[in-house]
Amino acid sequence: MDAWIGDVITYLMSLDGATIYAIGFTVLLLCGLGLPVPEDITLLLMGYMTYHVMPDGSPRPHAWIGTAIIVGILGVMIGDSFMFILGRKFGDKLIGVWPFRSMFGGGRLEKARGFLQRNGPKVLFSARFMPGLRSVVFFTSGTLGISFGRFLRYDGLAMLISVPALVGAAWYWGAQFDMVIDKARQAEHGILLLILVAGGVFLLKHWLEGRRKGDDASDPA
Repeated sequence: MDAWIGDVITYLMSLDGATIYAIGFTVLLLCGLGLPVPEDITLLLMGYMTYHVMPDGSPRPHAWIGTAIIVGILGVMIGDSFMFILGRKFGDKLIGVWPFRSMFGGGRLEKARGFLQRNGPKVLFSARFMPGLRSVVFFTSGTLGISFGRFLRYDGLAMLISVPALVGAAWYWGAQFDMVIDKARQAEHGILLLILVAGGVFLLKHWLEGRRKGDDASDPA
């Protein structure tokens, strides 16, 4: 376990469930705006502290796994939606303003736009499993004029899978929290690798189809 996670757990130990969920909700909102804090770790901590009793051995007040999952979903959904709406309403006006300049510089915005235009629904769904790229994808989808309903449909589907899985795993296997963190990271890397492979296959197929059409067009027969 990372040292900073241990420090956070030590602090959270003395808090009741309502306070922990309020902190988690706020952090998830800020993560949606690009705060460099692992969103998945926040969700895992909410589940783990729901499992864990108070330092004196008594049950943690106001702690319930259902509340943790609902608060997690709301925090993630509002944070994602806020980034989408920023892109929809203000778009290119924000690109030159910090912190958006650092988030979307280096050609990342143009690449994200091209990828979204080719694979919209797939990218919106996959972005939830790609830390570091979520905010870029959600903001970019807003700049492209994608409807909010479509955005929420695909991002929401991924959210309903990832949030309960992370919070629930930390709660259910609370006694092996280190193992849960390691497995979550492995799963995250595995999903990212799968997405990259699938994207590579799609691009290769697209390139081959384009080459085939070019050969057909140049065929004098």
